[in-house]
Amino acid sequence: MDFKDSPEEATFREEVRAWLTDNVPAAEELDGLDYNDRAKLWQKKKYDAGWACIRWPEEHGGRGANAIEQVIWNQEESKFDTPDSIFAIGHGMCAPTMMTWATEEQNKRYLPKLASGEEVWCQLFSEPAGGSDLAALRTRAEKDGDDWVINGQKIWTSGAHYSDYGVLVVRSDPTAPKHQGLTYFFVDMKSPGIEIKPIKQISGGANFNEVYFTDVRIPDAQRLGAVGQGWQVSLTTLMNERASIGGGGGGCNFNSVFDLATKVNLNDQPAINDKGVRAQLATWYAQESGLKYTGYRSMTALSRGEIPGPENSIGKLVGAPKQQDMASFALDLMEASGAIWDSELSEAAGMFQLTYMASPGLRIAGGTDEVMANIIAERVLGLPQDIRVDKGVPFNEIPTSNS
Repeated sequence: MDFKDSPEEATFREEVRAWLTDNVPAAEELDGLDYNDRAKLWQKKKYDAGWACIRWPEEHGGRGANAIEQVIWNQEESKFDTPDSIFAIGHGMCAPTMMTWATEEQNKRYLPKLASGEEVWCQLFSEPAGGSDLAALRTRAEKDGDDWVINGQKIWTSGAHYSDYGVLVVRSDPTAPKHQGLTYFFVDMKSPGIEIKPIKQISGGANFNEVYFTDVRIPDAQRLGAVGQGWQVSLTTLMNERASIGGGGGGCNFNSVFDLATKVNLNDQPAINDKGVRAQLATWYAQESGLKYTGYRSMTALSRGEIPGPENSIGKLVGAPKQQDMASFALDLMEASGAIWDSELSEAAGMFQLTYMASPGLRIAGGTDEVMANIIAERVLGLPQDIRVDKGVPFNEIPTSNS
């Protein structure tokens, strides 16, 4: 593809750059606000100016922009220090699912408030007994009049403790094969019977949660797709999730590790002079370049009106372990000082320490390394599928550890 902007794209980029330069909040404007409030302030500012979720239709709070304009916006906004992660799931995963499966009336009600930052959404998928097999979920849904009664537990739900709504997949028919007995809903996270317990992580954060459902009632009107069609709806969410996670998220990158290698000493000389250090840096540079150009392939597909496919799994499979390896390498370069996590004392304000502690979770979120490798093997390379002994077997007849 041609990596240069077309004249129209160049004009759009200049418009974006000028607006960001004039409108990104100054530090004093954010004083006294916690991260979530800062994120909501910035999102509302974008929304009021017509720059929020720009690919969405205008009636849903967007701008009706094309895919390349979205890429340009993302590139330019990334040059500024702006908070937005609390909306990543809602904007990148829940909203595309709603647009595909919800009614027009529901989208008119929920999407503008999601675009403006007024409401935050989460994704209620993983369960303790399911591991990486989403279709093995056990949270139950039983029909009662015009409602469904939900009982069970979800885990690793990012942002559940500050979310207003969530998308939820549950088992509505235990007698059907596991992929066929699922149904998909969206739920008010303040509903009676929902209990949220944050999980303290080794990084010190508590963004993941356990979510318990005890006789939670969800109106049938909040069902997405037909009864038993939950797996197909879930695939819409998962496809967008892997595209959103992409190359492995934030944290350290080649440039930050290269910069560190020029500042610290190894064997009484700058670490960058060591051939082993240079060889490792070269490997990561090649990996980042590969991820960048693989991303450009997705951009090409978008520019042609196509939907990027399972190749998005490549970015996560390579990017997430790379983050962990680079952070570990950086801590080794810092030697004993790598144990210091005080942002005022440690190199790069403790970024390498934080990345190292958080990176194992990134290798699980959105699908483990093994799941990504299977997707690439089967759906990109065309290799035979794994043997599934539970295929076609009613879910309640599948043996468990308690059977």
